[in-house]
Amino acid sequence: MRALCWTSGGELAVRQVPDPELRNEHDVIVQVRRSATCGADLPLLAGRVTGLAADDVLGHEFVGDVVEVGPAVRRHRVGDRVVVCASVACGGCWYCRQGLPSCCDNGSTEPAEAEAEWGHPVAGGFGQPRAAGGFAGSHAEYVRVPYADFGAFTVPEAVGDDRALFASDAAPAGWMGAEGGEVRPGDVVAVWGAGAVGQLAARSAWLLGADRVVVVDRHPARLLMARQHSGAETIDLRHTDVAAELRELSGGRGPDVCVEAVGGLAAEHRSLADRFTGRTRMPEAIREAVYACRKGGNVFVLNSGARFVDAFPTGAAVHKGLTVRGARQHGQRYIPMLLDRMARGELRTEHLATHHFPLERAVEGYALFRDRPEECLRAVFTPQEPHSPPGDTAVRVA
Repeated sequence: MRALCWTSGGELAVRQVPDPELRNEHDVIVQVRRSATCGADLPLLAGRVTGLAADDVLGHEFVGDVVEVGPAVRRHRVGDRVVVCASVACGGCWYCRQGLPSCCDNGSTEPAEAEAEWGHPVAGGFGQPRAAGGFAGSHAEYVRVPYADFGAFTVPEAVGDDRALFASDAAPAGWMGAEGGEVRPGDVVAVWGAGAVGQLAARSAWLLGADRVVVVDRHPARLLMARQHSGAETIDLRHTDVAAELRELSGGRGPDVCVEAVGGLAAEHRSLADRFTGRTRMPEAIREAVYACRKGGNVFVLNSGARFVDAFPTGAAVHKGLTVRGARQHGQRYIPMLLDRMARGELRTEHLATHHFPLERAVEGYALFRDRPEECLRAVFTPQEPHSPPGDTAVRVA
């Protein structure tokens, strides 16, 4: 089959790779209909994350059709159209039973590496380095899905592919930012980042009863999209004192809930050594959220691009009595509810798919997504028979 592979630092290629096979009785094989780029992939392309190997297949958001089913799978049959959670969890460990599937004990292919990286093993992930899951990614014609009864979900007929696609990762992440920030009726909510996750966090805040939702970004087209599709007020950080504007919009107190959803490139490395140790400058959006949030408020951090950061404003968090939380999305917990909302028209995501490419042009799609964020919110890839001559299609993207 054809797949988008990481070949070396800063280079991607569409290559011929072996077809996936069932390895466990709980697996299914999914033929991909759609897969999407994500900001979490950008640190991989920039060489800021170690652990990728040549020919690793990238991508983690996808929707497709079940074409093969393991003997222990009970919820899915051949022909089902499914959306697959971007994280891989077993469904049976203590953390999964507590509703914390991204903390799963059994989802990672390399639990020892994950434990060395994070202190404990965590859930696996498609298209990620070994410590973050190590499963082959979704920018391919076919994907093996482990623990399919727990991580794959049948898509309602009323939900189209471009809508269902974002139930894989972006919509659960946005919902978790709002729910994890404990948005309540009447709250003022500020979201940093007008990308797909930020816009869906804003929409989720409305659905949880927020009285006012404000999105902060520096890209006018994304801010316009947030106003049109999320119903949010917006702040262009290039021209405004963000904290002062947020106080003005919240009766002088500051937002009740602040959600950081800027994405994988929010943190800045100081040096080449920092690039390989993972040490970064404090992402400005997180610092700004801590200072802007009202006393006693909640800050939820969705950015997972930084391993270590310097200069976290601990004093502000303590003296203001803030609750600061973060997590990878617990998609298995949210996806059924999100699909229901999508089917009822409460949650629309088609507008996030600003560009469509055949899989053969996936490298071009990633370059556009990385280099022209004002124009390309998300690039969506559709696998199809290759139109190029046999061999690799490779382009350097870093």
